[in-house]
Amino acid sequence: MSTNENIGGSVRFGGVFATDENILESSDVYELLQDISNQMMLADIVVEDEDGNEIRNDPSLKILRNPNDYLTQSEFIKLMTNNYLLNGEVFPLLNNKQLHLPGNVTTELDENLKQHLKVGSVEVPSSMIRHIKNIGTNHLQGVGLMQLGKDTLEGVMSAEKVLTDKYTKGGLLAFLLKLDSHINPSNGAQSKLIKAILDQLEQIDDARSVKMIPLGKGYQIESMKSPVEDDKILSYLNVYKKDLGKYLNINVETYQKLIQSDLEKAMMYLHNKAVKPIIRNFEDHLSLLFFGPISKKRIKFKIDILEFVPYSTRTNIAYNVVRTGITSPDVVADKFLGLPTQDTPESQAIYISNDLSKIGEKDATDDSLKGGDDNSKENGDEDG
Repeated sequence: MSTNENIGGSVRFGGVFATDENILESSDVYELLQDISNQMMLADIVVEDEDGNEIRNDPSLKILRNPNDYLTQSEFIKLMTNNYLLNGEVFPLLNNKQLHLPGNVTTELDENLKQHLKVGSVEVPSSMIRHIKNIGTNHLQGVGLMQLGKDTLEGVMSAEKVLTDKYTKGGLLAFLLKLDSHINPSNGAQSKLIKAILDQLEQIDDARSVKMIPLGKGYQIESMKSPVEDDKILSYLNVYKKDLGKYLNINVETYQKLIQSDLEKAMMYLHNKAVKPIIRNFEDHLSLLFFGPISKKRIKFKIDILEFVPYSTRTNIAYNVVRTGITSPDVVADKFLGLPTQDTPESQAIYISNDLSKIGEKDATDDSLKGGDDNSKENGDEDG
């Protein structure tokens, strides 16, 4: 929310306050949130039993794939992640086989240390709602970017807005009207002329507009230098924009360098630093929401790490996993390379390369310690 006030024909530019509506207008914040929440929304959600076996037809999967009438699974997970990162907490609510993310939720602990959650003035049974917290030092509330980085965030957004306003308003040019004589409030003709000139200047809303203002003798208009100094603002943004990354658990400078040099490492850096802790927290709470504290079933988010590697690297990995007998050619074609399977006995077989053997059972391993064959040793002794 910005504060712009017209006072006596002048414009005063105020600060920007970070809100849910405008926070994503800051490009760097938007990019970081996108990168993290996009990894989350691309995850496959499955249900596993206590032994880690996948339960394919669990009723919870139907709800997770179609949470409600207005969000898909991917949209729901992305929205939940963004709220979690920005506000530090999010409240998935399971009601009539639909999942929702209500706002205006208040929490409190009673004297028995039991948590009570209200949506507005209505208390919701604990079995229907979970309080997922980005935990800091408070057991009752999480902490997010809006709280942790409030000052930095509002400073960055204000600086961005000043630059944007300057260039969308034609360079934010101010004009100085110079008169040879003193301004006399009682001089009606003079006041009328000044007002006409000001009205003409204030009507320049489009940066491409040009106004021709004829002036009489003794009047002159000069442009004033814009008070907005681009270099200083850009220097400020270069420092403090990167500072926002620490509130999302990543070092922006490290991340940006990795993106330029090695996309795989950048995605793995983001995955291990930011995404994996969120996954664990979401899994814990959604498992309790759907199955309760007694069930051994668990909801799991599975992210295909191969999505982060170049295709040439995939083919190398594919070759090696077939060669070492880890899996079959058909599985590699389907899961690693996205190619059609051949569905033949040969393509579904396990292959072991001839040059692979158990450590300690290959003759060359022992022979290599002798320093050559017997003939060369004997010749060497004779020569020596």
